[in-house]
Amino acid sequence: MTKAKRYGLILLAGAITIGAYLSWHQPAVPATATASAGARAGAGAGSPDYFAFVPSMLGTRPDGHLAQQEADQLVLSPELIYLFDYYLAALGEKPLDAIRTQIRLELARRLQGNAVAEAQRLLDAYIYYKRALASVEGQLGSSKDPVQAARQRLQAMRQTRASYFSAAESSALFGSSDAYDEDAIARMEISSDRQLSEAQRQQRWQQLDARLTPAQRAERAAPTRVLALEQSVAQARAQGADENQIYRLRASSFSPAAADRLAELDRDEADWQRRISSYQKSRLALLQQGRDQTQALQQLRDASFSPAEQLRLGAYEQ
Repeated sequence: MTKAKRYGLILLAGAITIGAYLSWHQPAVPATATASAGARAGAGAGSPDYFAFVPSMLGTRPDGHLAQQEADQLVLSPELIYLFDYYLAALGEKPLDAIRTQIRLELARRLQGNAVAEAQRLLDAYIYYKRALASVEGQLGSSKDPVQAARQRLQAMRQTRASYFSAAESSALFGSSDAYDEDAIARMEISSDRQLSEAQRQQRWQQLDARLTPAQRAERAAPTRVLALEQSVAQARAQGADENQIYRLRASSFSPAAADRLAELDRDEADWQRRISSYQKSRLALLQQGRDQTQALQQLRDASFSPAEQLRLGAYEQ
């Protein structure tokens, strides 16, 4: 969802607020393309067009790049959790049973053989795990120290997880998020230590940065890189750059595949704006005729927009 979620908490019962640094679910997939058209470019080139599962997901595609071995064995990675969380973010707009069914269909579309059954088993385990976390929160004592509270929650999360996943599964599915949370707690502790001077604080943050793997550093830097890139793109366009130049600029910052996805988003956005402009002119002409144009207006909508896209038209009809 970066139209929907990323660092928000997805729980199946109740809402839990645990602070800005530590979440009960996975950290974001490194953003490679999110700013151009207000939509996610997470799905690879050649992915099918998706109808929005719920209105809040308009303009997004499901997260998670799943893989399996030749023997139809599922390759465990955080990508599976990203896919689960993408759809579970629809709770409130869709019932859980409908969401579970949609995820199972998506798994069956992306995987084959034993990998499908294994992924679906892990989906059920994940849902039970999320439910259990809601109960665990009620059992945690209150603490005025946010660092201590974050540590308690992380420990409770790990202990709860052990009831639903093997050690190998937990490591593969949640290891990266645990590392992220541990780093976040360490940074919280440095920020809240009033005995440190600003120079000492900066030094300790730099020591934490040095411990990060290249992948972790890239993940932390990704949002800033995307924003900086799109600012450069806007400046280049203002100076007359053509689409080939824009593509090369993006490819040099990320990859040709990411540049392709961003270019696709640009085309989609341009097409959307063209259709909106045409629709607004035609709609205004109909309304100026001074009689009931309900049927004619609906025909106009149907001629240019899918049912899912029509959900967005209200913002353009003011």
